[in-house]
Amino acid sequence: MELLKEKGARRAIELKTGGPFHTVKLKDASDKLRNELENISVEYNDKIKVIKNIDAREYKKEDNIKDILAKHIISPVRFKETIDYMIENGVDTFVEIGPGKTLTGFVKKISKDVKVYNINDVSSLNETINILKEVKNDE
Repeated sequence: MELLKEKGARRAIELKTGGPFHTVKLKDASDKLRNELENISVEYNDKIKVIKNIDAREYKKEDNIKDILAKHIISPVRFKETIDYMIENGVDTFVEIGPGKTLTGFVKKISKDVKVYNINDVSSLNETINILKEVKNDE
């Protein structure tokens, strides 16, 4: 981090992670995943929009989904660009599922105009379901 600052970085933050995710250091894991994906059927569905984190765009029919999924392991995550793209395309509600509220916090920093919910246990699941039902009924 000191080297980054010496090279002109205004800010450097050490991230506490369990591994070198989204870097070429996981190339072997990416290759293994790609091989395992050959054992399953993955098909494009034009009725469901899925955004790729590697380029913040929707999958297209001509995309090789298995290759792209394997590339996710070694490619940088374009989280902000993905959220911006979703907001530009009408998404106004985000639900984070899992422990912690890291992604919820990121989304709130990106836009104050969207609704963000976090589900991390049965209670928060039920609460979120009830809130979303009320919103739907109000529309």
